[in-house]
Amino acid sequence: MHNTIKINFMNKRLMAFGISGLFILLSIASLAYKGLSFGIDFTGGTVIEVGYKQPVDLQKIRQSLANAGFKDITAQYFGSSQDVLIRIAPQEGEKGESGAKIGSKILSVLQQDDASVQMRRVEFVGPQVGDELKNDGGLAVLFSLIGIFIYVWTRFEWQFATGSIIALVHDVIITLGVFSFFQIEFNLTVLAAILAVIGYSLNDTIVVFDRIRENFRVYRKKTPEQIMDLAINQMLSRTIVTSLTTLIVLLTLLFLGGEIIFGFALALSVGVVVGTYSSIYIASASVLAFGISREALLPPAKEKEGEDVDLNLYR
Repeated sequence: MHNTIKINFMNKRLMAFGISGLFILLSIASLAYKGLSFGIDFTGGTVIEVGYKQPVDLQKIRQSLANAGFKDITAQYFGSSQDVLIRIAPQEGEKGESGAKIGSKILSVLQQDDASVQMRRVEFVGPQVGDELKNDGGLAVLFSLIGIFIYVWTRFEWQFATGSIIALVHDVIITLGVFSFFQIEFNLTVLAAILAVIGYSLNDTIVVFDRIRENFRVYRKKTPEQIMDLAINQMLSRTIVTSLTTLIVLLTLLFLGGEIIFGFALALSVGVVVGTYSSIYIASASVLAFGISREALLPPAKEKEGEDVDLNLYR
């Protein structure tokens, strides 16, 4: 313990609250005015995968489909420059058409430019299904936060439970704010990444909370701020190593994984960075703000008659 890094994190907690508050306000403002750019998973539409015999220009595909009257189109490579994934939002006047009919129209337009193009698959998501997925996704995030709150409350004191939820809500709002501000497509894979961020951030927070509670029981003459700083410093190397190794993998996926996995990798990358920050500052500082005391964490002392008190416990 003598070699533990000594950084006074809690001295900067007000500044950390201010920075986090600013980012949360910006995120909420962006979500209110811009909203999320929901993908076809939530809005409904058609996904079409086509294959070419030679590399194809995506801009040319987009232009051809736009000239044919198709709106809200996204085209991206799917594994190679010869395989293309086309996403089309619901088109006006085509509510009664199936995904197969829309796919046939798309294929005929593309074959005018290149007769070798082949249809690989067609998937259609109706608007009603998209709305149900949107509602179910929101409920999944809400129920996960409620379940985490109950779990942490049964394992720790209410101050820890509330602090962990504040940190998790902080992480989710800022991650959603990034997607809203830059209008990056939000689909089911990104939602899965958000839920993974919640689990990752909670794991980091619980590790720090365990050490905080242990230190409260050992260092009985230190102030709560000193105990918080000591616990964070003791776990700092573990937190940094875990976050960096995770982030290296995620950045590799982000820059080399292609557009299909871009949103998923970006959500996790932002979530890991923000989650590590919130585990160090927001969660612990929130517990301190709620007035955690030594008396709430220490078991009642049971001194037997004639037994000497071990003074090492009161360092």
